[in-house]
Amino acid sequence: MPEEMELNPNQHKRLQELNQALDSGMFVHVRRMLHQMPPCDVALLLESSPPAGRKVLWQLTDPEQHGEILEELNEDVMEGVLQLMAPETLAAATEGMDTDDIAYVLRSLPDSVYQEVLEQMDGQDRHRVEAALAYPEDTAGSIMNTDTITLRADVSIDVVLRYLRLRGELPEATDALYVVDEDDLLLGDIPLSTLLTVNPNVNVREVMDGNAETIHVSMDENDVAALFERHDWISAPVVDEQGKLLGRITIDDVVDIIRENAEHSMMGMAGMDDDEDTFAPVVKSTQRRTFWLAVNLCAALVAASISNMFESTLEQLATLAILMTIVPSMGGIAGNQTLALVIRGLAVGHIGEGNSRWLIGKEAAIGMLNGIIWATVIALVVTLWKGDWTLGIIIAGAMFINMSLAGLAGVTIPLLMKKFKIDPALAGGMALTTVTDVMGLFSFLGMATLVLA
Repeated sequence: MPEEMELNPNQHKRLQELNQALDSGMFVHVRRMLHQMPPCDVALLLESSPPAGRKVLWQLTDPEQHGEILEELNEDVMEGVLQLMAPETLAAATEGMDTDDIAYVLRSLPDSVYQEVLEQMDGQDRHRVEAALAYPEDTAGSIMNTDTITLRADVSIDVVLRYLRLRGELPEATDALYVVDEDDLLLGDIPLSTLLTVNPNVNVREVMDGNAETIHVSMDENDVAALFERHDWISAPVVDEQGKLLGRITIDDVVDIIRENAEHSMMGMAGMDDDEDTFAPVVKSTQRRTFWLAVNLCAALVAASISNMFESTLEQLATLAILMTIVPSMGGIAGNQTLALVIRGLAVGHIGEGNSRWLIGKEAAIGMLNGIIWATVIALVVTLWKGDWTLGIIIAGAMFINMSLAGLAGVTIPLLMKKFKIDPALAGGMALTTVTDVMGLFSFLGMATLVLA
């Protein structure tokens, strides 16, 4: 799974040199440069290049690095690169990749194509990948690795150490070895620090931790990330309903999940996909953004219809048209502050049924207090500015109403969306803007109509 990547000054310079070499037709020089770069940097350059240059760069990369490069690419860019590869070439590229990374790559392919790729693999690799693909996406099973080292409880530590020396290397991010019985039921684990410091003549059973915490194979990946964050794990075992060891999840995969969630929240606020390719074709990018622009237009039309209801009031006093944008704007800012806080709380597991009512009460109180403060401020400003205390009272009342409702909406909208399985990071901002715009205009123009009529 890919990590979020940024260009440092050296990489900016390297990208510029590569582009100049490509423009000059110096393909041999470009190939040499690419072969000298680590896969993560090649992936970064691919993501930082327009589609035409990306195609040429991929053809010049080292085929032995293809698998490592693919697992570093974001999904949108990877899909474009995969279209350049034949099934047998892709199958060769996946050799040596972790099972979860192969599954991540294959999930981006049409069913017919990834079946062709599976047919090109040897039997053992195909079985591992099919097992990983059988688990639903975004669950512990879909991100776990099967490269675990298991021990029997009745062997001595000395035997274990000799076995590890013969093996020669450990899987990445290994901080503990798992103890299982003959049916692969997890009995416990032994941290490497313990393994290296205890008496080598004692048995594994005497020094293992029999209360090792486990992750169920169907657990949501966000819950997995929360557990890793809470316990500062480097790796954790994954088990099924019977407690059978299936694999392990490592910190590098959890970091990817945390990064993706952060990027998803940021991009979702704008109604965009977190995997969207920066250099995607114009038509493709336009299609992806059309839906939320259409939703926003509908919301704007609803707000405009509120203004239209009070057209006669606006015609009588042009000053109202000057001031009418202040109330929705302040409500929108206050509501978005609460919305961001609640979305983050939901993402990290701080908010649940047990504390949501208290949070609603707290944010409603903050909204009312902010409403009082800023209603007083705007009343004084407008009264001094326009020399009309009536206008000051009108906008102060509307400000109090809208900021109070904004605080309440900022907490209830994401909670309701979460309850109905709607992503609040993607749709919460749009819903909140509609509420604050409509209620801001309605309260301001409604009060003006009542007071000035």
